Amino acid sequence: MPVELTRILYVEDEPDIQAIARIALESVGGFELRICSSGDEALEQASDFLPDLFLLDVMMPNMDGPTTLAELRKQHQFKSTPAIFMTAKVKAREVDDLMQNGAVDVIAKPFDPMKLPEQLRTIWATL
Repeated sequence: MPVELTRILYVEDEPDIQAIARIALESVGGFELRICSSGDEALEQASDFLPDLFLLDVMMPNMDGPTTLAELRKQHQFKSTPAIFMTAKVKAREVDDLMQNGAVDVIAKPFDPMKLPEQLRTIWATL
């Protein structure tokens, strides 16, 4: 795993949230960001982008975040790529389920865009 977090693949179906995350992660955080609007798009683009981290919305049409992560994990190069889920459902049981599905952490939505880059760096530092 790289020493520093630089490349993030963000999977989110809502354009407004994509726009906020782009500002937070690129402009504020200085990350190299690839945004995908669906799980299928993430599966197509991940191997070209080779992210350090997956940031996945949980609830998306067609393929949800946990399913997307399971499919990404089938690709050899992503077997151990850390993943963080973002969700409005942050009750203990839902968080436990997401952690069982391979997440290293879960971030609540709505998130604070100004704090998101530091949240990700803090989580990264614990890996």
